[in-house]
Amino acid sequence: MSSTTGPATDGHPFHHVALVYHTAADYVAGTVPFAQDALSRGSPVLVVVPPDNLDLIRTALGDDTRRVSFADMTVVGRNPAALLSGVVSDFVAAHPGQRTAIIGEPVWPERTEVEYPACVAHEALANTVLTGCDLEALCPYDARRLDTRIVADAYRTHPLLEQRGKRRRSTAYTDPLALVDEFNLPLPPPPADAAVLDYTDRSALPRVRLFVSRQAEAAGLAEERVREVVVAANELASNTVEHTAEGGRVVVWTDPGVLVCQVEDTGYLPDPLVGRLRPDVTRSRGRGLLFVNQLGDLVRVHTRPGYTGFRLHFLL
Repeated sequence: MSSTTGPATDGHPFHHVALVYHTAADYVAGTVPFAQDALSRGSPVLVVVPPDNLDLIRTALGDDTRRVSFADMTVVGRNPAALLSGVVSDFVAAHPGQRTAIIGEPVWPERTEVEYPACVAHEALANTVLTGCDLEALCPYDARRLDTRIVADAYRTHPLLEQRGKRRRSTAYTDPLALVDEFNLPLPPPPADAAVLDYTDRSALPRVRLFVSRQAEAAGLAEERVREVVVAANELASNTVEHTAEGGRVVVWTDPGVLVCQVEDTGYLPDPLVGRLRPDVTRSRGRGLLFVNQLGDLVRVHTRPGYTGFRLHFLL
């Protein structure tokens, strides 16, 4: 059983714990007591992990399964940038006044190098977004199959570590914003044969929408997904013409199994939390980047003074 359970004793109600495991038995021994402890306190529990690990937890929980909510991380967490504003916020908001518990596994061995920086940003920013939230989150990391640098990064994104039933503070924990800045990496260049459209002002937005629509249709996306690509690209291009004077560029291409749509301009996005928090319901603005994160299967961002590039991936 975990050595640190129940409400926080250090004045911080949000506990963010990395569970380092090596075997299926390790996994069950770390996750199931965590869920059972929370249930015994009357806390709602959400388990969001890849399918094989969902099965492990369900089997081990037995009758307690009926009191736990489950979701497939490979589906709802496909885009890590949407997890905080979607899955996590929705679960916490659905249980006001209660301490909640989440088992979330946003990094699994099949995650690609393209996805990984977005995963680190999610784990780091959780420490900022969820500060003050009455929540305990356990994030499993497969030390046997994940690269050692990924496990090392887990030590940097989680204030608390758990391994073989022992919980301790992480001496490698790093300031979240500093870590996000470290992973604010330049995007690899688009292929030479990518389709390109430059735009300058609001009058060009219909051309942007038509351009993106044609590229998405040619790639074979379903009609509904084509509309989603168009909405996302239009939101980003609209931000360009509203906030910059030089206009921007849309670049579209296909990689194996995915349509990639990149929107870039000369703006600068210094706040990494933009698009990860739901704006106040009384505000009519500020929702565009939130929509973009919700629509894409993966959203990567690189920003620096004089440049911001959004790279959106849509599975074919």
